[in-house]
Amino acid sequence: MLRIVFYTTEGDDSPIDDFLDKLDVKSRAKVEAYLSLLAEHGPNLKRPYADHVRGKIRELRIHYSSNQYRILYFFYQKDSIVLVHAFAKKTMQLKAGDIELAERRMHDWIKRNPIEE
Repeated sequence: MLRIVFYTTEGDDSPIDDFLDKLDVKSRAKVEAYLSLLAEHGPNLKRPYADHVRGKIRELRIHYSSNQYRILYFFYQKDSIVLVHAFAKKTMQLKAGDIELAERRMHDWIKRNPIEE
């Protein structure tokens, strides 16, 4: 089982927590169930649940009722999944801005949390 880590800014803000706090109870429960699947299966979790986006960035694909949610993440070290961006998806394709934000947060996280040897 892999460890799920929420990205935090240098000021200790968590955009993932902020996103989850805005969801209704049932939507949040669905997202949490998908996060459990991701923790259990890691890189072996495939479509329709997860997919590769670009570089090290992957997406967790959550469908609930008429809503689609995405959580962008990357694998870090051997035991962690860092969630870097979450949003309600309203278009067919991911927006370049969402991917770029996820990549910036990934680089920031890696810079502030160097791999221990």
